Amino acid sequence: MENSIEANNRNFYAYNPKLQPFANQLRKTMTKAEPCLRKYALRTGKRKGFRRQRLVLNFIEDFMCKELMMVIEVDGITHTWEETIKKDRLKDEQLTAAGFHVLRFTDEDVLKKIN
Repeated sequence: MENSIEANNRNFYAYNPKLQPFANQLRKTMTKAEPCLRKYALRTGKRKGFRRQRLVLNFIEDFMCKELMMVIEVDGITHTWEETIKKDRLKDEQLTAAGFHVLRFTDEDVLKKIN
């Protein structure tokens, strides 16, 4: 694994400004499940600290909360391919090494089992 970096407030939680144009595009083209999760789970009550399409290390996370040091990924159909699963596993390892907790949900879980 590459040199790990600890995400904290001194380094803006491993913010990577080079990914900004890509994150802007992803915010405009969110999957159906992402705004559903945001509206019905992440913007209610005490869970308002989650920001969408956040730049962390060399990744764009679907949702990130710096106070909880947590990222949430909503995986679509492409995340069932063997190569993508391997990349997701490596990504999770790097995020964990940086100090984040990683949660993954499928599109189907979000759309059909939001409760």
